[in-house]
Amino acid sequence: MPTLSQLARRGRRKKLKKTRSTALRRIFNAKDQVYKSMTSPQKRGVVTLVKTMTPKKPNSALRKVARVKLSNKMEVTAYIQGIGHSLTEHGIVLVRGGRVKDLPGVKYHIVRGKFDLMGVDSRKTSRSKYGTKRGGTGAPRIVQGSVETQPVEIPLSETG
Repeated sequence: MPTLSQLARRGRRKKLKKTRSTALRRIFNAKDQVYKSMTSPQKRGVVTLVKTMTPKKPNSALRKVARVKLSNKMEVTAYIQGIGHSLTEHGIVLVRGGRVKDLPGVKYHIVRGKFDLMGVDSRKTSRSKYGTKRGGTGAPRIVQGSVETQPVEIPLSETG
């Protein structure tokens, strides 16, 4: 334990918290072809492989995971939560941090209801985690250029 004079001279330093999701801590500058250290809450990526994994010892199930190549050129294994998914190779996803306790090496989650990964159908509870709207269906995919409009009736003037 430090003395009062040592504390007066140096003070106390806060311990820096280490993050486990290291792939979210760097960005790739394509113009200069260099990596830069900058923290981000999520990253966009392209799915390279969708597969299942079996968990560690006391548990037994098939967990759905995907290999994702992030926008900073790093490739990570991310967990697809929820029942069922529409994810295929070359799909664009949003990856957030958060490890899966019973899957070794899986330190990231894929955000449901964003980009190509649909929300969980007929989800009633914890909907915000699974990208589901209040009605119970998954988040709708908006396809550009296909906006439906209602026909508008314009009254004709009878002067003429």
